[in-house]
Amino acid sequence: MGAKIRAYRPGEEAVLYDICLRTGDSGADATGMYQDPDLLGAVYVGPYLRLAPEHALVGVDADGVAGYVLGVPDTTAFDAACEREWWPALRARHPVDSYPEDTPDGRMVRLIHAPPATSPDVLERYPAHLHIDLLPRLQGHGDGRRLLTALLDGLAAAGAPGVHLGVGIKNERAIGFYRRMGFTQVRAYSHSLIMAQALSTGSRSWESNRLGSETE
Repeated sequence: MGAKIRAYRPGEEAVLYDICLRTGDSGADATGMYQDPDLLGAVYVGPYLRLAPEHALVGVDADGVAGYVLGVPDTTAFDAACEREWWPALRARHPVDSYPEDTPDGRMVRLIHAPPATSPDVLERYPAHLHIDLLPRLQGHGDGRRLLTALLDGLAAAGAPGVHLGVGIKNERAIGFYRRMGFTQVRAYSHSLIMAQALSTGSRSWESNRLGSETE
């Protein structure tokens, strides 16, 4: 039997931050790479739990939460909310010169001070975006597909016509997974790809029904 898929619950922030770190090196464990182990989570998990908890889902096995998917239906509105409610406190806590520029911590701090902007033409067609991370014990059993399907249904129900994501170009396993889930490449950069797909309501209703039975 696969993992139980359910909504994120307040109080699970530290667990999700840890999963983010343990999958933060192109899918491999980034523990030990960062002087501040919370920096990755502060960029890629925290703002979603604070500002869009209704689109935060977790996968739970016998040993606890082992994966998550996070998303927002409107990236432009989310970015604006982050500027108001998330980044200011982090910028005060982590000045731009906190770490050497060429270190993992330094790169994360620079993202906090200058978050990357998605191309307007991508946002026009695919305004939603997401992040998904699974510990190895949840990989290869269909749990990632079920988590992602549930989120895509939620984003479509929220009115998003399309969704995009970023993935490191070295993370071949993730790229293959996204392709199997219907994503196609829409942008290529030196270290990453932007992949996207259109959304439509009702196309994954059997997965939603299954999710509903597991979360009751």
